[in-house]
Amino acid sequence: MGNCLGRSDFEWVYTDQPHTQRRKEMLAKYPAIKALMRPDPKLKWVVLGLVLVQLLACWLVRGLAWRWLLFWAYAFGGCVNHSLTLAIHDISHNTAFGTGYASRNRWFAIFANLPVGLPYASSFKKYHVDHHRYLGGDGLDVDVPTRLEGWLFCTPARKLLWLALQPLFYSLRPLCVHPKAITRMEVLNTLVQLAADLTIFALWGIKPVAYLLASSLLGLGLHPISGHFVAEHYMFSKGHETYSYYGPLNWITFNVGYHMEHHDFPSIPGCNLPLVRKIAPEYYDHLPQHHSWVKVLWDFVFEDSLGPYARVKRVCKLAQDCL
Repeated sequence: MGNCLGRSDFEWVYTDQPHTQRRKEMLAKYPAIKALMRPDPKLKWVVLGLVLVQLLACWLVRGLAWRWLLFWAYAFGGCVNHSLTLAIHDISHNTAFGTGYASRNRWFAIFANLPVGLPYASSFKKYHVDHHRYLGGDGLDVDVPTRLEGWLFCTPARKLLWLALQPLFYSLRPLCVHPKAITRMEVLNTLVQLAADLTIFALWGIKPVAYLLASSLLGLGLHPISGHFVAEHYMFSKGHETYSYYGPLNWITFNVGYHMEHHDFPSIPGCNLPLVRKIAPEYYDHLPQHHSWVKVLWDFVFEDSLGPYARVKRVCKLAQDCL
């Protein structure tokens, strides 16, 4: 597997996360940004279309040979399911129906979860709040890899394996780093997902269910769109912990590439994030940014300075330490 090279620890800092102060400054200078904090009127219809597309795909793949099923799960279903997980990310900020309708947003996220094959939406929201509140917080932000990941996945071959297993690590890491009590919505999410999977199996057999699961596992693993997992917060430039990407893959990922903008204003839906940069360009244009998620993955695998350890971490004893 090769010898371990590069970093041997995280980049520890003793400052607060930068986005809170940036948000205050930008709102004071550009109050028009507040008008962008409104629901995305198209989001619910786009999600509905994606769910129906995957339902049609389930019907189409029921008679496919397994090799072709896996091919289409990677090439097509992986894109759709990854897009749906990013829709769930947007919905977790109440951008489908607005902050006054939190319950509608939660149930709509469960609906968007259906083609993913495994219950995900409710657990994601529970932990994603901490990612924004305690960015890089030791023991709080479960987006940051564990020490075991940093120590073990430190060569090109191992980092490639780590990228392929991203769905596994993102699922198990919260249970190891910051376990929380199971909520009622998580139970309901699981029951609804199980009912959907069993219905598809009863109608069309095992292949459509396998197609949905393979779409999620392959699409969230070693896939071009998965470059955003690494691009968002891994330290490609010293001293910078959040990065944006303004390329064409934003068209199918609800503008998740506008990640600096998203952390500055989490309540602004993805469709309006380009307007934030347009209103306040001096806050973004001088910052390091990514131009290709594929190149991000390539550099992550082959650059010694990059790996699971290439993350900024901070100690957060109390909630206000990271606010």
